[in-house]
Amino acid sequence: MFKQERTRAQELRRSYRATVRALSNAVEARDAYTGKHAERVTAYGMELARAVGLSLEESPQIEFGFLLHDIGKVAVPDAILFKTSKLTDEEYALIAQHPVVGAEILRDVDFLGEGKLVVRHHHERWDGTGYPDGLAGEEIPLAARVFSVADTLDALTTDRPYRPASPWDEARAEIRRFSGTQFDPTVVDAFDQIPDEQFARLRGAL
Repeated sequence: MFKQERTRAQELRRSYRATVRALSNAVEARDAYTGKHAERVTAYGMELARAVGLSLEESPQIEFGFLLHDIGKVAVPDAILFKTSKLTDEEYALIAQHPVVGAEILRDVDFLGEGKLVVRHHHERWDGTGYPDGLAGEEIPLAARVFSVADTLDALTTDRPYRPASPWDEARAEIRRFSGTQFDPTVVDAFDQIPDEQFARLRGAL
């Protein structure tokens, strides 16, 4: 009986993961420039989560939140989402609602657990100037603070239509520069313990 229950639980987890990855792929299919962004930032985020002491076995929903962080962007028109020139205030306000929209989309998906907090709070800043709720410091869920660093690392080291990718060392210096303002200093310290080569290996494995 125990073995049967364990097998069913494992099958359920696999089903959850497959569902989350399908949703993530649907979001990323809109943008050829950020292909595999969700997978890369999830790989970086999971590595960093371990470094700060998050128990991924006890909280597997964190991975789901990483994968689905941008699901709210399905509500943003393509003309705004892919605009390469400066956004107007109205366009920026619409983009800034995507964490709220994402959290609302996922509201009743119980198995996502605290992963939904990552979706809502991944654009909060340590100094309280982020969005959507203006949380500051440890008010921001730790998984969201971790994700913020991982997300920025991927953004800096990936080519964009408006700029080339930065080398790993320059990306690291940029993240370190915003420790204590945009990022949790403790998370940045943990990030600094992970060598560039490890992130490069994670990227190459995808």
